[in-house]
Amino acid sequence: MDPGLHPTMFGQPSSVRGLCADERDALIISMRRVDGVWVIASRYRDDVWWILGATTNTSKSNTKLDFTAVPEPFKGVTKEMIYRFMRRGRDGHTRPGLSQLHKTLINAKFFLEHVRGLGITSLSGVTTLVCTSYVQACKELRTGLGPEKRRGGGAALTAGTLYRRLGAVEAIHELSQHTNDPMPQHPWPDSSADHLSGAGKARQGNRNKTPLMPNEVFTALFLRAWSIVQDAGRLLELRDEMDKVGEECKGFHKQYVPQRKNLVLEKLGWTGGLRKLKIDLNEIRTACYIVVASLSGCRNHELAFLRSNAYYSSEDDDGERYWWMRSKSTKTGEGDTEWLIPEAAVAALKVIDRWAAPYQAMLHEEIEKYRAVDPSDLRIAEAQEHVGAVFVGVDLKKRKLVRTFSVHPWNNSLKAFARACGLDWDLSSHQFRRKFANYAARSQFGDLRYLREHFKHWSQDMTLGYAMNESQEMSLYLDIEEELDEIKESVVAQWLNDAEPLAGGYGNNIVNWRSREENITLFKSRDHMIRSIAQSTAIRSNGHAWCTADDNACVGNDLDRTRCGDGCNNAVIGRRHAATYQGLYDQLKELENCEDIGEGGRERVRRDLDRCRSVLRSLGHDPVGAIE
Repeated sequence: MDPGLHPTMFGQPSSVRGLCADERDALIISMRRVDGVWVIASRYRDDVWWILGATTNTSKSNTKLDFTAVPEPFKGVTKEMIYRFMRRGRDGHTRPGLSQLHKTLINAKFFLEHVRGLGITSLSGVTTLVCTSYVQACKELRTGLGPEKRRGGGAALTAGTLYRRLGAVEAIHELSQHTNDPMPQHPWPDSSADHLSGAGKARQGNRNKTPLMPNEVFTALFLRAWSIVQDAGRLLELRDEMDKVGEECKGFHKQYVPQRKNLVLEKLGWTGGLRKLKIDLNEIRTACYIVVASLSGCRNHELAFLRSNAYYSSEDDDGERYWWMRSKSTKTGEGDTEWLIPEAAVAALKVIDRWAAPYQAMLHEEIEKYRAVDPSDLRIAEAQEHVGAVFVGVDLKKRKLVRTFSVHPWNNSLKAFARACGLDWDLSSHQFRRKFANYAARSQFGDLRYLREHFKHWSQDMTLGYAMNESQEMSLYLDIEEELDEIKESVVAQWLNDAEPLAGGYGNNIVNWRSREENITLFKSRDHMIRSIAQSTAIRSNGHAWCTADDNACVGNDLDRTRCGDGCNNAVIGRRHAATYQGLYDQLKELENCEDIGEGGRERVRRDLDRCRSVLRSLGHDPVGAIE
């Protein structure tokens, strides 16, 4: 059963049309359990509806539907529409979640304000001309100037934002048919929000909105985060000493306590005072987040669900130890889920467990205070949602309550951490999942260049890895496969670039094939050609070539590396490999002059020199000159 859905709520009508005011206003919107007893959180009559069941990384302000912001003439009908939306969803769709409810109400409000500005006070007075004028008004809006302005500087609404605003108008039309004030016509009978906003074209041109963190950015972030995790024990011991001082100074003047703490810190060898210690302690939380997110591929809400002692280990038949991390995932409805993690992530989890302990004590104190006054206080259940969580913080604006860190403050903390690393990169929490998927894909692709030990298990067969633990998050594997497909497509796109020199037997065949005029006629477009070749060709990197063989049995992958440059029908060698062949060529030239390798050895060296020379010339390089 969904949180907030008591059995008595199932018998409530799916719309309020035809109900008298008292029956309508008494309808239950949400309920929650407080120590096993159901308590009503919101009724229809309330101007603010609290919606339950959100992930713990959702800020409280985003868990409410506030109708006070809706223009007064439309507040009643908006409640009717949102109630219907909550109960039944839209035609052909499942019931909406909290985020969709919240966004629909906000975007509906923009349209209703536009309608009210035209002097219209009912949905029955909304015509297609009114809706068309709203489309034009949205397209003329400019943002980034404080209050929205219709003309002048600033940026226009993005296609996605425009789609959500226009989509809300379509929702109003559909949902209002179940009210006493229906919108008479579809807002744009011969078009759609998708077409008018251009969002469909934008989605086709942007397959993955999440930017891929550059390697140098990730390296700097991870190295600093890991150094903080390793030094965390010292800082946490200082925090414990400060807690002892605080206990000893109870009852003293509030200005004396920090002075006393600073004196103790100075004696313990800490420079920077109490303020610097607090800043560094908060950085531990960010550092632990970066390490765990980087090495697990978890989403922000999955890390928010982490509880103390979330890790355990298992061994396979060969005695190989595997570490696992337990949490929950709501993105695909998987519920309780586990992730394979390296020991570095376990170290970060142990640190954050210790870091969060005092905050958990504060949570328990908060709950007991509520209980002592009113055992049915809804705030008890709200606080209990965060008990045991490790990525928490104190909300200074709300009576210093301890709550799970939500997405917005996380992104602010991560951006501050990036700046402290000297990075000019717009860092956000969701970028770590894609970076992890990219790493794992490159590991399977054979091109993982650093942090190799942390990802050793990802280079194994994924199906076998998943079989070891049926609770693993399957969608992570799909993300990795998608990232692998993208890597392969980028490689094929480079191969098919007429300006790209290629060597190797397969590479020479590609050069000859791409010069033919008829090859594109086999495919709908160049993009279709790239995807088709990438999907149908086995591609992996062995460091000195791309190998397209169906297996890895070729000696050119390891024992006889120059064989890839001797016309091997499975090898493609590009400019990125030129430095490798130049290095081989230089080393072989030195070896050629060694007297103790024998004539047979010199023949082998001459053969390999010829192979390297041929590759370098095919790539447009003089084998004698250096390659930068």
